[in-house]
Amino acid sequence: MWIPTEHEKYGVVLASFRGTVQHGLPLEIGDTVQILEKCEGWYRGFILKNPNVKGIFPSSYIHLKNAHVKNKGQFETVIPVEDSVITEMTSTLRDWGAMWKQLYVKNEGDLFHRLWHVMNEILDLRRQVLVGHLTHDRMRDVKQHITARLDWGNEQLGLDLVPRREFSMVDPDEISVTELYRLMEHRHRKKETPAPASTHHLFVHVKSLMSANLGEELEVFFHIYDGRENRPLSERFFVRLNKSGLPKSPEKTERQCTLFVDLGSSDLRKDVYIVVHIIRIGRMGAGEKKNLCSVQYRRPFGCAVVSIADLLTADSKDDHLLKVYACNTESEWYQIHENIIKKANSRYNLSGSNTGLAVALQLLHGDIEQLRREYMVLFTRGVSITRKLGFSDVIMPGEMRNDLYITLEKGEFEKGGKSVARNVEITVYVLDIDGQVLKSHVAAGSGEPGGDEYHSLVLYHNNSPRWAEQIKLPIPVDMFRGSHVRFEFRHCSTKDKGEKKLFGYSFVPLMQEDGRTLPDGTHELIIHKCEENTSLADCSRYLKQPFSKANLPSNNQTLKGTKESFWITSFLCSTKLTQNGDMLDLLKWRAHPERINDSLSKLKEIDGSEIVKFLQDTLDTLFGILDESSQRYGLKVFDSLVHIINLLQDSKFQHFKPVMDTYIESHFAGALSYRDLIKVLKWYVDRIVDAEHQDHIQQVLKASEYIFKYIIQSRRLFSLATGGQNEEEFRVCIHELFMSLRFFLSQENKGTSPVAQTQAVFLRTFPAIYGELLKIFTVREVAGFVRETLGSLPTAVHADCPLEAIKLQCIAKTVESQLYINPESRCILLPVVLRVLQAHMQEQRDLVMCARILTSMLSLIKKEENGSAEPVVSEEVELIVESLLGVLLRTILEISNRPQPAGPAMRLQFQDVTGEFVACLLALLRQMSDRHYQQLLQAFSSKDDLRDFLLHIFTVFRILIRPEMFPKDWTVMRLVTNNVIITTVLYLSDALRKNFLSDKFDYKVWDSYFYLSVIFINQPCLQLESFSPSKRKKILEKYGDMRVMMGCEIFSMWQNLGEHKLNFIPAMIGPFLEVTLVPQPDLRNVMIPIFHDMMDWEQRRSGNFKQVEAKLIDKLDSLMSEGKGDETYRELFNSIIPLFGPYPSLLKKIERETWRESGISLIATVTRLMERLLDYRDCMKLGEVDGKKIGCTVSLLNFYKTELNKEEMYIRYIHKLYDLHLKAQNYTEASYTLLLYDELLEWSDRPLREFLNYPMQSEWQRKEYLHLTIVQNFDRGKCWENGIILCRELADQYESYYDYRNLSKMRMMEASLYDKIMDQQRLEPEFFRVGFYGKKFPFFLRNKEFVCRGHDYERLEAFQQRMLNEFPHAIAMQHVNQPDQTIYQADAQYLQIYAVTPIPESQDVLQRDGVPDNIKSFYKFNHIWRFRYDRPFHKGTKDKENEFKSLWVERTTLTLVQSLPGISRWFEVEKRELVEVSPLENAIEVIENKNLQLRTLITQCQNRQMQNINPLTMCLNGVIDAAVNGGLARYQEAFFVKDYIMNHPEDGEKIGRLRELMFEQAHILEYGLAVHEKFVPQDMRPLHKKLVDQFHLMKSSLGIQEFPAYVRASPVHFTNGSPRTCRNSVPSIISPDGGRGVTRRSYPAVNRYSSSSLSSQASNEVSNITGQSESSDEVFNMQPSPSTSSLSSNHSASPNVTSSAPSSARGSPQMAEKHKHSRENACLSPRERPVSAIFPNPLDPAQRAPAHQIGDTTLPRSDPNLSAPDKVRPTPSSWSLDSVKEGAPSFSDSVGKLLCPPVPPRPPYSGSSAKNMRSQSPVPTSRSPQKTTVPPFTPSPTECQSASLVSNSPVLSGSYSSGISSLSRCSVSEASGTELPTGDHPPHTLPPPTTLPNSISSSSDEPIRRENKTPPPYSVYERNNPRRPVPLPHSLSIPPQTDPPALPPKPHQLRTGSMKLDGTADPRVPRPRPLPRKVSQL
Repeated sequence: MWIPTEHEKYGVVLASFRGTVQHGLPLEIGDTVQILEKCEGWYRGFILKNPNVKGIFPSSYIHLKNAHVKNKGQFETVIPVEDSVITEMTSTLRDWGAMWKQLYVKNEGDLFHRLWHVMNEILDLRRQVLVGHLTHDRMRDVKQHITARLDWGNEQLGLDLVPRREFSMVDPDEISVTELYRLMEHRHRKKETPAPASTHHLFVHVKSLMSANLGEELEVFFHIYDGRENRPLSERFFVRLNKSGLPKSPEKTERQCTLFVDLGSSDLRKDVYIVVHIIRIGRMGAGEKKNLCSVQYRRPFGCAVVSIADLLTADSKDDHLLKVYACNTESEWYQIHENIIKKANSRYNLSGSNTGLAVALQLLHGDIEQLRREYMVLFTRGVSITRKLGFSDVIMPGEMRNDLYITLEKGEFEKGGKSVARNVEITVYVLDIDGQVLKSHVAAGSGEPGGDEYHSLVLYHNNSPRWAEQIKLPIPVDMFRGSHVRFEFRHCSTKDKGEKKLFGYSFVPLMQEDGRTLPDGTHELIIHKCEENTSLADCSRYLKQPFSKANLPSNNQTLKGTKESFWITSFLCSTKLTQNGDMLDLLKWRAHPERINDSLSKLKEIDGSEIVKFLQDTLDTLFGILDESSQRYGLKVFDSLVHIINLLQDSKFQHFKPVMDTYIESHFAGALSYRDLIKVLKWYVDRIVDAEHQDHIQQVLKASEYIFKYIIQSRRLFSLATGGQNEEEFRVCIHELFMSLRFFLSQENKGTSPVAQTQAVFLRTFPAIYGELLKIFTVREVAGFVRETLGSLPTAVHADCPLEAIKLQCIAKTVESQLYINPESRCILLPVVLRVLQAHMQEQRDLVMCARILTSMLSLIKKEENGSAEPVVSEEVELIVESLLGVLLRTILEISNRPQPAGPAMRLQFQDVTGEFVACLLALLRQMSDRHYQQLLQAFSSKDDLRDFLLHIFTVFRILIRPEMFPKDWTVMRLVTNNVIITTVLYLSDALRKNFLSDKFDYKVWDSYFYLSVIFINQPCLQLESFSPSKRKKILEKYGDMRVMMGCEIFSMWQNLGEHKLNFIPAMIGPFLEVTLVPQPDLRNVMIPIFHDMMDWEQRRSGNFKQVEAKLIDKLDSLMSEGKGDETYRELFNSIIPLFGPYPSLLKKIERETWRESGISLIATVTRLMERLLDYRDCMKLGEVDGKKIGCTVSLLNFYKTELNKEEMYIRYIHKLYDLHLKAQNYTEASYTLLLYDELLEWSDRPLREFLNYPMQSEWQRKEYLHLTIVQNFDRGKCWENGIILCRELADQYESYYDYRNLSKMRMMEASLYDKIMDQQRLEPEFFRVGFYGKKFPFFLRNKEFVCRGHDYERLEAFQQRMLNEFPHAIAMQHVNQPDQTIYQADAQYLQIYAVTPIPESQDVLQRDGVPDNIKSFYKFNHIWRFRYDRPFHKGTKDKENEFKSLWVERTTLTLVQSLPGISRWFEVEKRELVEVSPLENAIEVIENKNLQLRTLITQCQNRQMQNINPLTMCLNGVIDAAVNGGLARYQEAFFVKDYIMNHPEDGEKIGRLRELMFEQAHILEYGLAVHEKFVPQDMRPLHKKLVDQFHLMKSSLGIQEFPAYVRASPVHFTNGSPRTCRNSVPSIISPDGGRGVTRRSYPAVNRYSSSSLSSQASNEVSNITGQSESSDEVFNMQPSPSTSSLSSNHSASPNVTSSAPSSARGSPQMAEKHKHSRENACLSPRERPVSAIFPNPLDPAQRAPAHQIGDTTLPRSDPNLSAPDKVRPTPSSWSLDSVKEGAPSFSDSVGKLLCPPVPPRPPYSGSSAKNMRSQSPVPTSRSPQKTTVPPFTPSPTECQSASLVSNSPVLSGSYSSGISSLSRCSVSEASGTELPTGDHPPHTLPPPTTLPNSISSSSDEPIRRENKTPPPYSVYERNNPRRPVPLPHSLSIPPQTDPPALPPKPHQLRTGSMKLDGTADPRVPRPRPLPRKVSQL
């Protein structure tokens, strides 16, 4: 049975548990679990990080820990009983863990690694804490490290700042808000500005000296030197180096490392240096021989200098290599460092090119104790301390020091009978009072222990040596008296023995007779001569002699006159000895009572450091004098005491205050002094008002704190001694003293008067007295003193009076004093404090101080709350609320609305004040109870006052909610703020209901209330969804979801409004909508009914809710673009999901209403808008691709236009879309987009307001500006034709206004656009169909198909890759079939992509002869609504021998909602149409296409448009030499057999057509070979011969000896413009020599298909086709004959068919295994697919290369033996041989209106399987061309392609393809010459072809070349990127008709739009303009 656990509540998982049992809870090692129940070795509970999942787990897996349980029961929370730092560490590390992994994912490597190190560090420290073996201090340090690292990590990861006290987290509920603010502020400041350290230390570590000329031991001395004052700042640090230049004792680090301590901040400047002197110990001369002498001398070696400032910038851990310099002359040695500093180069040089001293130097900051903690290694290993000369900036009381520093300056010596100067060495000894040498008391510097003696440098042959060597004599204080220092002078001989001979000595006593020490400064000592063997052991002999020339008696001329002298400088640094006589006189006052007066007077002149040294003795002296003769010296002693007290205020001596405090507590014995002190103090106070000079009095008042300390202590001592006598007398004295003080304070003066300044001085020190008074008086008495004293201050002071600020400071100190903490005194002092505060805050003065006072007051109240003084606290709160709440609100309002002051310091202070006042307000409101609120609200005398108060407080709350109110990581503070706000609002909403409803309704207050509620709910710090689970859990446990509370409050207040609700419609729609967008279900359920209510009330008022609707939509748009709202919300609005909660959904509510129809439609509209807005918001996120953003914006834009008709929104989104296009460089789309706005405007003078980036201007001006911008963008997008239309429109406007200047510019611009059309290249885009399937796509894409215009040069693979990058989660579908429902409904993203071919609309331009290809290319790829795509499949049983019998093509036509290009690169497909193309039609297309290709190549070759003949060679070779795979034989087998003809009687005409095409191919080949022969280069002649032989073989195999008459008709006229004669070229007659015209009958033109040659799988069998003349009706006889076929392929199944559809590399199910390789690309583009010839193709980019440039450069090499289909890519085009159109200029004149020649028909075929669609094919005629008339003819969409558009893209195997004019034959029979179009032209105007003169035949190159102006082809590109044309499905052809009209219409009069289904055209249709005026197609 499961029992609830009592003590086992919390545990840690020891081992992972899989949870495989029933109800098992899987556990990971280290998880923490909360246990709810137990049962026989099992626990039931949950993991703390996921409390929603509960389960069971074995108890043995859990390590239990002690824990506290809060609110036991269902919602209990468990807090582990452990150190709070450990708890915090654990939870923080868990939070970091997840974020740390994310850093890796986001590629933030640096932070990832740093955080990893910190986490490991924290874990190590955590172990140390948990083990519990740390000392108290160490534990403190460890915790400090932990919290520092936690804070660092939180800051780096953007987590919250944790308020801490003593390293542990603070619960904000347990301290006052002001205190919380202070903690947060403190931590924030600490984070921002580390306080600069005032003391610094220099660490020096000597490594080695590197020099070439070593070999002797060295001594290295370091000291710090002030270059400004030219004096050393520190003693010397001394290191001995061995002969190798390394430290002598490497094991003793303290001998090579030192710390120069106590450098002040002023010492870290550029002119403070580290100076290094190096002394060698050895022979006199550096180069002397070794055996000369064994005596060692100390000799100069070198000097190095480095500035301390360099260390501040250098990396602290760097080693420094100091350059060592030597002086040029030894006599300069003493100042070598100065010369180096001054850069006096002539006086020193480098001691050796490679001499350097390696030293580690590092500056450390902070006090020495801190360093001991931080750099423990330094101190444990050992480091010597090198002190400053003199005391540091701050003298510490316990500091013991007694160091005498002596510098050996210089000497003056006589020669002593020598011819050369002496080598003088000094030996220094210290001797005590008995003449004994003091051992180890002579130190050369720190680092080495002191010695018994010191030997100076020896300067070679110098009688005036200057040494400048400093030594230190650390002599104990007790040995100072009677000790002296002796200096012995010896001459060092450099002769063999090298002995040192004594020749004199000097001495100096250390203390004078009167107890003063040797004064600091330079002393000139007398040199006493002596002999070498003189014994100086008995010092009593010489001590009687004078030692210094300064104190020689005047009669001793002999010694004064000697030249020999020795100078030293002494400096004493002692805490015990003094050199000051006045000080000694004062301390020995009893010995000389007569000198007391002088001594007291001179005390003020004595240096402060001397006084503090003897502080206790001095004080004892003063009080001793006072006790003995108070009458005589009372005033003097008082003044001296004041001087000493004020001396301790100095920062240098402030650390001695504790010394004085200790003295007062423990040593002071003046029990009677209080009387004299009070008397003198009162005497001074009474004289204040009349005194002229206030300086001294101010000094007295400044010292009043300590004077009171002495008074009180003295009185206490007296009371103890006498048992409390004279108590009354003492009280009276104090009362009188305070009366005097009050009198002086009550004087009114100007702020600058001396008395006012004295008042200020007193007020500054007054609060310090409280504590002293409390020692004798009761709390109430002291509070009374304070109240009366402060109350006596004059109130009517000017605002600018400085005294006011001081007064406030005094109040602040009072509030912070011990006195105020006591509740008894508080109730006395509070009124005074509040009165002053109120006055200052009302006038907005000294706000910083006011904030400080308030903060202190309110933090005290919090502390008392849980104590017994409940009523007192309540009373205080009441008082504060009454006097300060209103003022406080006003103050916050004012400082928040003030402009922020400049300057960072000011701004900081300003921000602090706001923060502190806010904290005070929150603390006060948090203290207020029901009673306080009631009293507050009752206190308002009128409704207006209450209204103002409510408006104020609501406004202040709105300010508090602002994000900038607190730093962003102060979540704790924000939550407390919100908690206080919501509590207060709940209290105040009652007042609102009671006082401002029904007849007293006040809109402003209610509006302010609702507005506050809305921004409260929406503030970021309450959006729990965005927090981590642990943080969310904490907040919910502590505060609940405050948004829901506020939401319920809004709801109940709304319900109370009644009919006043109308005041808030529609104003509150936006704000309430914002609330409902918060993803909190409860909140939404509360808020949604308000909308129903609004709609209802609006319906009642105005009969509709248009206002609600409009506002709703506007707000939704702005909110969504800010990133609010989610999908659930849309469903909530639409009530798709069943709603929980107390309220039914909005839709359900509406369904009950009378206005349900309009309500439901509104909801539907809003829902659809939400879908689009949500998509828009998601797409606009950072990092999303432009394509998605654009598509989404288009969807939204159309919605606003079509469904909502919101013009302003529509225009806004137009501009957003425009910006997106510009960013993506879609200039054409950008133009179309801006055009949408342009079309909304008229050419009128209506003024328009400023909008978006447009200024205020007239409508005409804006439209003009838009036109110009659009033209510019069309120009950049190379869409010049559209630009021209707009130019014309603008020109018309300019013309109508007679603005000829602009008109001229516009015409020039238009002209330039025409030039660009003719001269510049345009890339032709590819088009792709994309299907987006699955529920995971955004709404604007979901389960829809689009056609997309690719980027320049973008092929299918690139496009597919781009789409997959844009939708990284999408799966590419590997087939082209329409997906089924499972895909549509799948929870995934599927993309289906394949290439499609555009079907151009502008047929008239494309079909017209002579239109240059540059122009045609525009119409092929612009304004395209329809696209097509083919998929091959087998119908019926598949014949393995011959696939073509059953190979059908499924042709899909897609119609878009808008034409491309338009406002987007892609548009949705509106309609799909499917037709099937039969095998026979397929075959016709294939052969026809090949014929077209051949004709075009021949034309180009003949017109010399090719740079070489290779393309033609390869094409001919491919067709003729294709016997390998069977070629045409397969078609003969498939369609010319009797079975097929019997079974398909309806296909008779088509079979005939196929037969004709075969003959036509043979004829074209023959003609092509003739042309080829003319141009073939010599080296290719053998190939040509082979081709001719094979052709004859092929011809004979077909049984063709002579071509039938209709075949013999020669194709006439190939020019480069178009097969129909170009306007600007001359017709030429096709014949190999090009010179003579041949008249032949030609074929009628019939529709052609662009199609690659089909292949067949059969062997070399080729059917021989024998044909009779066309007039005979006999059927063809088909006999097999071994011959090359005219058409073949490498692939068994026609590659043009197999691969036209995108299919997977696996192959599609219908295809045999062997065809699969033809489908290598899942989504092949038509131009890369082997089957690209199933429908006509618009120009692809490759086809822009002009024909005359095609040659070696543009042609990919390929094996000429490959079969034709693999090499040649045909492009359909119309083809006619109207031989005589525009035969000569005279002819064109005679033609008159005839623009286009007739199009003779070709033999048609009879039927089409595509009967269900409108068709675009020409109408077939009967079989015999002689008997027929010409049918109306509309060529296929790309049939007007001219020869100049030859492309280089290979179709199948990659060899060659082009957009080629078809070489069809024209019927130039007897009839065709006379059959002119209906018009006024008589038959005789058309001369027969034979009349054409030679002069205008094609041999004349010039006229033909005129048109080829296009730039050179981009050949390299073409070679790599084969593209292929996409032909028109014949199913779109016009159905056949047996009786065609007599004459064809002019081609340009026909457009697809005017086609009728029966194929006839209305000849009256007027010619449309090339482009509609409105370019945008909405």
